[in-house]
Amino acid sequence: MRIRVDYSTIYEYAQPASNVLQLLRVQPAGHEGQHVVNWRIDSDCDGHLRRSEDAFGNITHMFYPDGQIQRLALHVTGEVDTQETHGIVSGSFEPLPALAFLRQSELTRPDEALQALARQIDAGDALASCHRLTTLLYDSMTFDADVTHAHSDAAHAFAIRAGVCQDYAHIFLSVVRQLGIPARYVSGHLVRGDGLITQPAAHAWAEALIPDLGWVAFDPTNGMCATEAYLRVAVGLDYRDAAPIRGARRGGGMETMNVAVTTQATGIHPGLGALGDQIQVQSQG
Repeated sequence: MRIRVDYSTIYEYAQPASNVLQLLRVQPAGHEGQHVVNWRIDSDCDGHLRRSEDAFGNITHMFYPDGQIQRLALHVTGEVDTQETHGIVSGSFEPLPALAFLRQSELTRPDEALQALARQIDAGDALASCHRLTTLLYDSMTFDADVTHAHSDAAHAFAIRAGVCQDYAHIFLSVVRQLGIPARYVSGHLVRGDGLITQPAAHAWAEALIPDLGWVAFDPTNGMCATEAYLRVAVGLDYRDAAPIRGARRGGGMETMNVAVTTQATGIHPGLGALGDQIQVQSQG
């Protein structure tokens, strides 16, 4: 499948802002089952864009606008060819040892309820436990973009049994790490064929290290492993390590941000219909 992404983020400030810095994790890397055909990052402001890699192996860009600005628009476009791997991620750049992904973060730290959930889903087998947790979260949680925010943690989202894909992923990570299974947060894009639009944002899921298989991608928001409809962009211990855009500035007053993500796919994918008609959908958040 060829996936086309059109991703725009627009910042507007009440007053001119200076020393603006934007850290971008928006460019995917290639690996088995994912080949980047082309990728481009543009801005409506003059500035400098510097490419690098972070500690997790993600491709990063630092954007430094020239002078003061009151509006900044970042536009990302690209095409990636994906193949069905049944959720198994192979050939990715792995600068960190797998054991690093056993560490709980501030956003995944378990409370008593999450500890009880870990005992409940423990099947004595890593793959079975991850499948069981994926299904349980899909069946018991409600997708609701209005009850959590970027700083919500796994314990809060599980307590209210609601949230967005970021929350589902954090709960998954919190639980499987308690079982001694290395797991990491993934940000990326998902092609949907049902026309559902939830929020202007990228998608998120998790990967767990399964014996004899390697890293396997689980999406508890949709109750399934990743397919060729998933485009993997960045990984980390939690959302903060893999957030598409994070920034800092001096001054500027009140800030408003508008994000729009559109994904197109060509080819045929089971359950998504004739994607040769270029179904346009928005990535689930």
